[in-house]
Amino acid sequence: MTASGPLRIGNASGFYGDRFDAMREMLTGGELDVLTGDYLAELTMLILARDRLKDPDAGYARTFLRQLEDCLGLAHERGVKIVTNAGGLNPAGLAGAVWKLAERLAIPLRVAHVEGDDLTAAHPGALAAHAYLGGFGITACLREGADIVVTGRVTDAALVTGPATAHFGWTPDDHDPLAGAVVAGHVLECGTQATGGNYAFFQEGDVRHPGFPLAEIHADGSSVITKHPGTGGFVDAGTVTAQLLYETGGARYAGPDVTARLDTVEISQEGPDRVRIDGVRGEAPPPTLKVGLNRLGGFRNEVTFVLTGLDIEAKAALVREQMGDALAKSPPAETRWELVRTDRADAGTEETASALLRLVVRDPRQETVGRALSSAAIELALASYPGFHVMAPPGKGAPYGVFEDVYVPHGAVDHVAVLHDGRRIPVPPPHETANLTDVPEPALPEPLPAGPTRKAPLGLIAGARSGDKGGNANVGVWARSDDAWRWLAHELTVERFRRLVPEAAGLPVTRHTLPNLRALNFVVEGILGAGVAAQHRFDPQAKALGEWLRSRHLNIPEVLL
Repeated sequence: MTASGPLRIGNASGFYGDRFDAMREMLTGGELDVLTGDYLAELTMLILARDRLKDPDAGYARTFLRQLEDCLGLAHERGVKIVTNAGGLNPAGLAGAVWKLAERLAIPLRVAHVEGDDLTAAHPGALAAHAYLGGFGITACLREGADIVVTGRVTDAALVTGPATAHFGWTPDDHDPLAGAVVAGHVLECGTQATGGNYAFFQEGDVRHPGFPLAEIHADGSSVITKHPGTGGFVDAGTVTAQLLYETGGARYAGPDVTARLDTVEISQEGPDRVRIDGVRGEAPPPTLKVGLNRLGGFRNEVTFVLTGLDIEAKAALVREQMGDALAKSPPAETRWELVRTDRADAGTEETASALLRLVVRDPRQETVGRALSSAAIELALASYPGFHVMAPPGKGAPYGVFEDVYVPHGAVDHVAVLHDGRRIPVPPPHETANLTDVPEPALPEPLPAGPTRKAPLGLIAGARSGDKGGNANVGVWARSDDAWRWLAHELTVERFRRLVPEAAGLPVTRHTLPNLRALNFVVEGILGAGVAAQHRFDPQAKALGEWLRSRHLNIPEVLL
């Protein structure tokens, strides 16, 4: 890599289990300098921790190694550096496996890795406790000639900021370009979500097989988000805005290297499948690092009763009373019932005439939610409501995980770049930090003049994307025109949001306003309980919360419809 011209960084994975052929597609589809792969999520860390309990040599994303076996020679021939967090809980183990693969294939490569994120020993009772490191460990590896860099838990954007810093020679004080790279990294990190995947207006392009995204990053931190020519999907201001809002909060987007000001981001369409990101300002990072803790929360079990035809409410009441009597002998620590009215009157099929009654129980003891629940449910087979049946018999109870985050000083981690020759380069913490404070709410645009309205779904004039952070969910909503923004900014208040999303009625909800993006970002605290692994709600990662919001009806000015 040289410091002249833009740095082309592509993405080939947004999660552990993403499209297997993406690495080859990205390496053969066009020019690249660096190829990244994001394999880690909160749930993935728990899965890898359980893998490592069975095998101490495990703990990394094995898929990456299989992809690399097919593509290592190709990357070497084309001079593409590879940077990935597939190391998970065992970056040294994966780096060693990659080195052995390169040796077997007779490909001369330098493999380095980053250590220091693992704080499990300092958190008794946790299966895994890992700090979110920044990109300067990756930078150190690349500056020393690494061809492949394997990390454990780093921020998703670090996979981009690390190579960009190595390429352009940025220092920790270069907050603005670092923040620009963070924004580009955030857009790339979920792969095809930037190229039309999971996009509210997916019908505006061909998203049957969207290509993976890449960013052309410039020395000032500005970037162009695009994709290889001829690949599926599409890149426009909307797809980039949607991903930029995903799993974020307020105007200050904090990371270990820099705090990016999302309220300064400017997005413009530069051409077909080319979106420019400019103007991003950065600030010193906060004085602490986020640490994700994963632990076993206990055991859970569930059974879904199918209620068909008439008297749905009465049938639900009967089975709840019967199960309650049976479970009272050894009550689970948590019992949750949910009646989903999927039934229709005078339905043309039995399935559409049926509602679903879901029972979920949790307890520290497996026996309480295992045989006791199974026996109670099955014994009702001939002794309950007419038409009694269940979706599947309950099992013996499965362990579930709990995620929480804590914060530690930067000095609590030993951030180290481990080079191909065994040398270890310590990565110092930032010498300048700043406590996070809320940004004053910006002025709202002038409201639309009064006029006739029509009851219609919000999604006709606004997009949304939602996601999870631990037990919280965010819903980013953006308007597609200036006039729609003038209406949305005044109409979609916290109170209105709670009425449209009744689940949020008793929970803390914060609205963040981002005028440059014509967007509102709502953070709903506690709606996901103890995180995705706890399976607290029907949609445990809040992936469709935004689409539910878009389907809700409001009185929308006719001039917008």
